[in-house]
Amino acid sequence: MTASKKKTNQKQKNVFRLKLPADSANLDLIRRFVSGIASHMNFSEEEIYQIELAVDEACANVVNHAYDEDADGEHWINVTVRKKIDRIEITIADKGVGFDPKGLSSPDMDEYLKRMKPGGLGVHLFRTLMDDVRFSIRPGVRNAVKMTKFLTNKA
Repeated sequence: MTASKKKTNQKQKNVFRLKLPADSANLDLIRRFVSGIASHMNFSEEEIYQIELAVDEACANVVNHAYDEDADGEHWINVTVRKKIDRIEITIADKGVGFDPKGLSSPDMDEYLKRMKPGGLGVHLFRTLMDDVRFSIRPGVRNAVKMTKFLTNKA
């Protein structure tokens, strides 16, 4: 085996993909998929919980907002996890309607708590829980959020 082919095979071993219908019934499976990989990478229990929560929020946003219920066609969530030496990179992608992440501001938590209305904290939450969050929005083509969490405790 050549060195470049060996390097390609090693990269593929560190990439995991899951494609599921965009249905809230699949959120638990997605959480377990991602937390299992993070656990094998030696993230702490607290970090794994943060990763699970961020992924759950991102996927719930896809389930609740990406697709018009009346629209024909299949509605999917694509989850890609990349293991790096010092971090985990998780991409949640769909082909839904998309949104403008630049138009979102950090919520005023005092005002939010006064309203006691559920929802509206998802993006703020995963931006807070993860070390880096980047969006790529192309409605109907591919919308993606890439979330990165760095290992703080390398074993």
